[in-house]
Amino acid sequence: MPPIDSFYTRTLAIEHAYPGLIGREEGDCIIIGAGLAGLSGALHLARAGKRVIVLESESVGWGASGRNGGFVSAGYACDGAAIARQVGTQAAQDLHHLSIEGAEMVRREIAALAMPGVDPVAGKLRLRRYDSAADLHREAEAMARLYEYPLTYLDRAAIRARLDTDRYHHGLLDHRAFHIHPLNYARGLAAEITRLGGRIYEASAATGHQLSDATKTITTAQGQAQAPHVIFATGGYTGPLLGRLRRAMLPIATYVMLSEEAPDLLASAIRTDAAISDNRRAGDYYRLVDGGRRLLWGGRITTRAAQPQGIVRELRHEMLTVYPQLAGLKTELAWSGLMAYARHLMPQIGALSSGVWHATAFGGHGLNTTAIGGRVVAEAVLGETDRIRHFAPFRLVWAGGSVGLLAAQMTYWKLQAQDWWSER
Repeated sequence: MPPIDSFYTRTLAIEHAYPGLIGREEGDCIIIGAGLAGLSGALHLARAGKRVIVLESESVGWGASGRNGGFVSAGYACDGAAIARQVGTQAAQDLHHLSIEGAEMVRREIAALAMPGVDPVAGKLRLRRYDSAADLHREAEAMARLYEYPLTYLDRAAIRARLDTDRYHHGLLDHRAFHIHPLNYARGLAAEITRLGGRIYEASAATGHQLSDATKTITTAQGQAQAPHVIFATGGYTGPLLGRLRRAMLPIATYVMLSEEAPDLLASAIRTDAAISDNRRAGDYYRLVDGGRRLLWGGRITTRAAQPQGIVRELRHEMLTVYPQLAGLKTELAWSGLMAYARHLMPQIGALSSGVWHATAFGGHGLNTTAIGGRVVAEAVLGETDRIRHFAPFRLVWAGGSVGLLAAQMTYWKLQAQDWWSER
């Protein structure tokens, strides 16, 4: 198993624990991308006895899969009401059931494989920065009735018992959500895939393809892989290899910073080990890590990655608007990563042609969606289920290219202005 490396001391998964592809390899399915969706699909196929070949241009978990906030909870980036308007009430509920299953899949894998360094911690607080709570009560009631999923409403006093700030008015506590070390989780999945006989090749970017024959061929700089099935599971770093995929997503940057060790100072402001996010469209998300000794803080989105010093300046401003008492807390690390977003804000999971599959655009959805997304694609490859059909309405649609990026940035600024107005 590759060594465990913490993003609490390093921002990127830069070591290559697996070899590069040299020569010709044959298998039952080729997965392009060793992020969480690709690894989830590869693991299910390997457990079914299939010969899987995973090609990764960098290293396992190098992209957003290893550099995210580590939140695992049900739901999608797209609002549930918007999903229901597009696909209908029952289909929207079926999709939400899948998202719940995805979160439970992550929990089960961590426990079953005894993954070192993943360190799951229970609970997530979703907090509101303005004074309105009727819809939160309705949401808690609906989640209990439709999904037997408990959410606990928190008033301002209950929030203040956990967080020393006046910024939040209302909230919901998700008891079944949890947070983890995502890079170590990705590495745990990869280790099990290889134990089952799967082959993972790092530093092996796909440079060419032949997808029209019954046996598909993917070429790299020094090798070639062949199989009857190919799954494209790339994300924000998707290149031009398959133009239709690249045109259907926007690479959006998000930012994370990690504090110095200051357990006493942090405990004076944050008295819960649950993960925390606010209600804004691109709001803050944060959690205590390393046993409460450090604070991981993320948020904001832009259409291109910023320099570390700019990341720190922006995120520290956000942090101090919530917790001014943390002004003396130093930042040790900061990094950004690219997520893939579709124009309809849902993951894009389906078939491109016979034997050619895709599982992309997981930006903003959380780790639950990569888990279930990879799983339903693998089920389709095996002919086990047709659950992939639930994502069929969210097709590959052109994201707009450079115009789309400009529109996304302007939309974000508009949403920021709406958030500012709501809070006042």
